[in-house]
Amino acid sequence: QVQLVESGGGSVQAGGSLRLSCVASGYTGRNFCMAWFRQTPGKEREGIAAIEDDGPTSYADSVTGRFTISLDNAKNALYLQMNSLKPEDTAMYYCAAVKACLKWLMLQESSYNNWGQGTQVTVSS
Repeated sequence: QVQLVESGGGSVQAGGSLRLSCVASGYTGRNFCMAWFRQTPGKEREGIAAIEDDGPTSYADSVTGRFTISLDNAKNALYLQMNSLKPEDTAMYYCAAVKACLKWLMLQESSYNNWGQGTQVTVSS
């Protein structure tokens, strides 16, 4: 069972930046996908950025050009650099992982079977 622990959330003003981290344990080997999702009360969880272990990434239109996902295999860590934050980015952010995924489904919630507990991001105007 893979365990995922997020950190780095907080409160920032619009236009600011935050870097989220997710440390994974309990998984060895290659051929995996990891992603960041976010959710606000009353809404479905939204996939915003995903990455395969060999590098390919995928982004939601809402964050393209502002957020960057990256992976440090040596540290078993996933990151999300968030720049030019907007109030609409306010949400609970979740890290997710799965052993192997389909490229065209990397941002689909149903593709993942391991989830972190979430970290809150609040952006004020």
